[in-house]
Amino acid sequence: MDYLIFQTINQLAGRWPILDEAGIFLAEYLGYVLAIIVILLFFKKWKIIFLAFLAAVVARFGIVELIRWFWVRPRPFAENNVNLLLGHENTGSFPSGHAAFFFALSFVVYRYNKKTGIIFLVASSLIIISRVFVGVHWFSDVLAGAVVGMFCGWLICKIFRK
Repeated sequence: MDYLIFQTINQLAGRWPILDEAGIFLAEYLGYVLAIIVILLFFKKWKIIFLAFLAAVVARFGIVELIRWFWVRPRPFAENNVNLLLGHENTGSFPSGHAAFFFALSFVVYRYNKKTGIIFLVASSLIIISRVFVGVHWFSDVLAGAVVGMFCGWLICKIFRK
C-alpha cells in the first residue's frame, strides 16, 4: 500500500516544471515561512512561541531520532532509483522529521488560535505531501511523523498548561 501511494504521488514529478518548482518550494522552504509566521504572529506572546518550538524540537530531534536509531528505513529514492528533485542525503526515512517538526508546531498554534492553527495544519500537510512528491519519503514516513508531531504538541501543551 505504501508503495502504491508513493507511486501515485511521485509519478507526477518531472512532468511539469512549474509543479516540480512548487513541490520543491513546499518541501524545502514553506517550513521556514511557517516558522517566521509563528514568531511574527505571536510576537508578544513568548510562551506560545517557546511551546511551539519546544514541541517541534522535541518531536524532530528527540522522538524521531530515537525511532530512527532503532528502525533504519532507506528513503524511496535509495530503494527504487526514482527521480529525486532535491539534493538529499540517504539518511533514515522513518519517521519524517519535517512532518514531526511542522505538525508539532502547528498543533501548538492550533491549541492557542484555532483558525490560524487550521491554516498551519493545512500548510504542514502540503509540506509532507510534497516530501513524498519529490521522492524523499514514503507516505507512511510522513504519516508517522505527523502523528509524532501532534503527540509532542499535545504533550508539551499538557505539561505546560496554565
